[in-house]
Amino acid sequence: MPTVALLCLTLLAAAPEAPTPPDPTAAVNAVLDDWHKAAAQADEARYFGHFTPDAVYLGTDASERWTRDEFRAWARPYFAKGKAWSFTAVSRHVSVSKDGAVAWFDEALATPNMGPARGSGVLVKDGEAWKIAQYNLSVPIPNDLMKDFKARIESYEKKRASKKGK
Repeated sequence: MPTVALLCLTLLAAAPEAPTPPDPTAAVNAVLDDWHKAAAQADEARYFGHFTPDAVYLGTDASERWTRDEFRAWARPYFAKGKAWSFTAVSRHVSVSKDGAVAWFDEALATPNMGPARGSGVLVKDGEAWKIAQYNLSVPIPNDLMKDFKARIESYEKKRASKKGK
């Protein structure tokens, strides 16, 4: 009997291991890196191909809440000129749901036109691919500057409201 047990252990040890599933965090990072690269290369099809059909993009202006198609229409002239925008992730934190179907992230960005920025969002698994369902671009304001920025924004809003009233 010990020979049979030894044979079973030998066969189990020699059995090929099940393939390791891909790391979802690495896959999400790869999608986001390629998405930013597509913008820098003005590759409109590749850039917007990373979105879900019902994706939402939130820009830095409070009025900027776009569906994927609205955002694409707004961005098309930039891509057509061969120069969209260039965001480089300086750091990124990614979390994945227990079922592996949803990921959310935040990233610190270096940008030539806005300076330091922040992006955050949600990706969903679509078959084997990760797609961006929501992206929120913001410009972090240091706490020490908040009082001044708040006053400037309030002044801007008053002027804008008075222009609408004319």
